[in-house]
Amino acid sequence: MTELLQLTVLIPLFNEDESLPELHDWIVRVVTEQHYTYEILFVDDGSTDDSWAVIERLAGVNPNVRGVRFNRNYGKTAALQTGFQAARGQIVITMDADLQDSPDEIPELYRMIVEDKYDLVSGWKQKRYDPITKTFPTKLFNAVSRWISGVQLHDFNCGLKAYKQKVVKTIAPTLYGDMHRNLPIVANWNGYGRIGEKVVQHRARKYGTTKFGLERFVNGFLDVLVIAFVHRFSKRPMHFFGTFGTLSFFVGTVLAVWLIAEKLINISQGVKFRNATDNPLFYFGLVAIILGVQLFLAGFLGEMLVRQSLNKSGEHQVAERVGFADRITV
Repeated sequence: MTELLQLTVLIPLFNEDESLPELHDWIVRVVTEQHYTYEILFVDDGSTDDSWAVIERLAGVNPNVRGVRFNRNYGKTAALQTGFQAARGQIVITMDADLQDSPDEIPELYRMIVEDKYDLVSGWKQKRYDPITKTFPTKLFNAVSRWISGVQLHDFNCGLKAYKQKVVKTIAPTLYGDMHRNLPIVANWNGYGRIGEKVVQHRARKYGTTKFGLERFVNGFLDVLVIAFVHRFSKRPMHFFGTFGTLSFFVGTVLAVWLIAEKLINISQGVKFRNATDNPLFYFGLVAIILGVQLFLAGFLGEMLVRQSLNKSGEHQVAERVGFADRITV
C-alpha cells in the first residue's frame, strides 16, 4: 500500500469473539462516513475462544483488517506494544474490544490530534456503568497518578485514546509489565507534553464478562512508582542510591564519633562512663554506616549496568498474522 494511511484503529483483545463483528462493522461505518484511509489492527492476546477465527474471517472480507495473534496471554501492555510497532496510520486510536468504547468518538479524537495539534488525547469516562468496587479504586488510582506524574488527566486507564504516530513509535520500545494504564505519563516523560482529554461515552458491556480484577489497581499504582523512578534515575542511579547512601553513612558516622568522643571526655574527666557497645545508639549508627556503604555499592553497580545495557528485543511470541505482506507462522 503506497497511499499514506490516515488512521489505525488498534484493538487489543482477549476472548471477545462475540463482539468483534459488531465492533468491526461499527468502525467501518464511522471511518467510511469520514472518508478516512484506514486500517483496523486486531491484536489477539492469546484468546482461547473463536476470536482469531473471527479476525481471519473479517480480514478475508475487508482488506483493511490486519491481525496479530500471540501464542499465549501476555497482557494488554504487550498487545498494545506489538500493535504500536505494527501500526501504519498517521493517527493511532486505541479502543477496547468489548463495545464499551464507542467508535462514534473516532472523528473528534482524530480532529483533536490533527487540528488542535495534541500529541495524545485520552478519553475520560465521566459517567461509568461499573460497580463501586471498580469506580472507587479507579478514582484513587487516577488521583495518585496525577500527584506523582504531574499529568492532569481524570482517567488514565481509559482504553480509548488517540496518538500521533511518532508518539507510539517512541514509547513502544519502553513498555513492559502493566504500563498500558500509564501511557500518558510515559508519553509526557518522553517529551510529548501536549496531552488533551475528551469526555467519552462509556457503554455497558454487551457480551461476556470483564477480564480484570481489583489487583490491576495495585499493579497500576506500583507501575506509576516504577515509571517515576525509572524516568528520574534510570540514567543516573548513583544520584538516587548515592544520596541516601551519603545521608545514611553521615548519620552513622556522626553517631559513632559522638559516642566515642563522649567516652573519651568522660575518661579524661574521671567521670563514670559506659562502653559504647552498651548504648543502643551504637548499633543504630553501625547499621547506618553499613547501609550507606551498601547503597553506594548499589549506585556504582547501577551506573555500570546503565553503561553496558543494550536495547532489549521483544519477548512476545507471535503465533500467526493475517493481513500482513509477510505472513508468518511461528
